[in-house]
Amino acid sequence: MGQVTTLLSAIGQGRSEALGELYSLLYPELHRLAHSRVRRSGDLTLLDTTSLVHETFLRFEKSGAVSFGDRAQFMAYAAQVMRSVVVDVVRKRRSERAGGDSARVELDEEQHGAPDPRDSEILRVHESLEELAAIEPRLVRVVEMRYFAGMTEAEIAEVLGLGVRTVNRDWEKARLFLHASLR
Repeated sequence: MGQVTTLLSAIGQGRSEALGELYSLLYPELHRLAHSRVRRSGDLTLLDTTSLVHETFLRFEKSGAVSFGDRAQFMAYAAQVMRSVVVDVVRKRRSERAGGDSARVELDEEQHGAPDPRDSEILRVHESLEELAAIEPRLVRVVEMRYFAGMTEAEIAEVLGLGVRTVNRDWEKARLFLHASLR
C-alpha cells in the first residue's frame, strides 16, 4: 500500500492529521492544478496559485472527514473545491462592487469603473454547469476532472468506473451543452 493510499485510508477513518500529511505529499500536484485553474481565469479570481491551494485545504478541513478511494478521486474532489472557491471569490467581489450591505447610491460608471465582464463569464459557466448537473451529473464530473483537474480520459474513466470511450462521449456531450448554453 502506497503512502497516498495509507493517508487516504487514515482520512476515511477520521484521523484529522492525515489530511495535512496528504496535502504536503500532494502539494506539487495541487499547486499545478491550482496554477492551471488560475491561468484559465486570468486575474479574475484575485487569488494566486498558492492562495487557491491553501483556501482549498481550509475547505477540506472545514468539511470534516471525507472518504476517497484513491489519488484520482481526491484530485477530482480538489478540482471541484477549487472551482467552488473561484466562484465564491467572484460572487463576493460582485457583491462588494454592488455595495454589499451598504445603502445603494447610483454612481457614474465611467468614473468608478464598470463591472468586469469576465466575472459574468465565470458565473455563466458555473450556472451552465449547475444546469447540466440537474440533467446529467456525470457530465459535470467529467468536465471538472478534465478541465479543472487536467486529468486524462483514462484517469477519469478509472475514477468513475467507466470506459474511456464513454468518457470521450460524455466530454463531447458536455462541451456541446456548454457551447449552446453560453451563446
